[in-house]
Amino acid sequence: MTDGMRNASSHGWNGIVEALRAKPPRVTVLGDVMLDRWLRGGVRRLSRESPVPVVDLGGRDDRPGGAANTAMNLAALGARVRLLTVAGEDDDGTLLRGLLDERGVDTSDWVVRPGATTCKTRVVGNDQMIVRIDSATHEELDPTARERWHRALATTAGEVVLACDYGTGLFDDEALRRIADAQPAVLLVDAHDLRRWARLRPDIVFPNAEEASLLAGLDLSADRVGVVSASAPEVLERAGARSAVVTLDRDGTLLLRPDAPPHRTHAIPASDDRTIGAGDTFAAGFTAAYCVGRPLAEASDFGQAAANVAVAHTGTFVCSLEDLVGDRRAPSATRTVDRQRVVAAVAEARERGRVVVFTNGCFDLLHPGHAAHLEQAKAQGDLLVVALNDDASVRRLKGVGRPVSPVGDRARMVEALGCVDYVVVFSDDSPAALLEELRPQLYVKGGDYTAEMLQETAIVEAYGGEVRILDFIPFHSTTRLVERIQAAAGS
Repeated sequence: MTDGMRNASSHGWNGIVEALRAKPPRVTVLGDVMLDRWLRGGVRRLSRESPVPVVDLGGRDDRPGGAANTAMNLAALGARVRLLTVAGEDDDGTLLRGLLDERGVDTSDWVVRPGATTCKTRVVGNDQMIVRIDSATHEELDPTARERWHRALATTAGEVVLACDYGTGLFDDEALRRIADAQPAVLLVDAHDLRRWARLRPDIVFPNAEEASLLAGLDLSADRVGVVSASAPEVLERAGARSAVVTLDRDGTLLLRPDAPPHRTHAIPASDDRTIGAGDTFAAGFTAAYCVGRPLAEASDFGQAAANVAVAHTGTFVCSLEDLVGDRRAPSATRTVDRQRVVAAVAEARERGRVVVFTNGCFDLLHPGHAAHLEQAKAQGDLLVVALNDDASVRRLKGVGRPVSPVGDRARMVEALGCVDYVVVFSDDSPAALLEELRPQLYVKGGDYTAEMLQETAIVEAYGGEVRILDFIPFHSTTRLVERIQAAAGS
């Protein structure tokens, strides 16, 4: 990584947006491109020729796909993007290149070959996809096009390179040798088969669940998060990578590093028609944040925020900085909300079939025990609401001298944790009234409680919810932390 990347000083997710706008990073994207085509219309009858729906075509939408989608997302997030690829000499290839040029992606080194450009056509009737038709040439590259492709790869010396390998044969052994000889400053790889890339020692790789299973021989039929977390050393060793982000669709992502525990992000559950290209959007968001000097965990959170915006839309969606800033789940938006807002958010989550998890506490002087508790809480469901005692109720519960931090500071610290979706402040000693109003499916507390100890248990069970007690995390408490600070000050 360059000194400019290391020394970026903007703070937090707002800092990522500001840094991308102030000094757009340069990224070269390599790989397979395609055109995603959507034919949409209404269906009112079945064909007499065969029992299939007749779609009255109402519109057509063409979007860049594959590496072209990654490049589009990077450009929309503020990066200066160069795309190296090989595409067919046909109308679809010309259209695809024009769409990229309109978004400011540099296609000057685009290699054209005889034949067709890969196109995935989806026919949608009454908002339901009826059929997908894939058209692609399976012929090998002609010698002229292959040599031009190899020469283009040799121009990546000292650059940040994101390679998107869909296994079509574009990245043959000679292509990998040219990239290795060029010595990019940073190499990020999103490939169907990462084993071929291991000898290049990538900085970061982005396998999905199936690709991680192929890479490290993992059985991901159950508890995918647990299996991937436990297999971090094997995944990194076999990928030859310094770090890996395993994308697990509905289960979010897991950042694997040799010197730190896995870092998990949380996805917004979405139907399959809304997840097309979401992995490309994640890789683009991660790369953009990484290029402006953010730590790997923050880059993962930023990539997930971009992917969450994408899956809120049908089709292949390009997420821009403006989309992120305007999205209420985005890094720039506060997650501390009033009672009315959290009631509406929980109601919306329920309508979408999401499991709402609720926990509460003072969270005074946030420490590792708090963080572990909230991570465990989020792992129980899809949306985590944290109810935070106001200053007066903390004083009643904890005594004179507490809280150490006022409620505004405590809320800001809790909402900064990526696992927390909403923070709501309450003034009662117990969150009983809030539980009655929100009715979350799960109410969770730390291992220093039992369900029988909690007066809220009767309320939760009465409306059909469940109380879960999480693991006990020893040696961490605000009281002990305050005592240590006071002892150190006294000495």
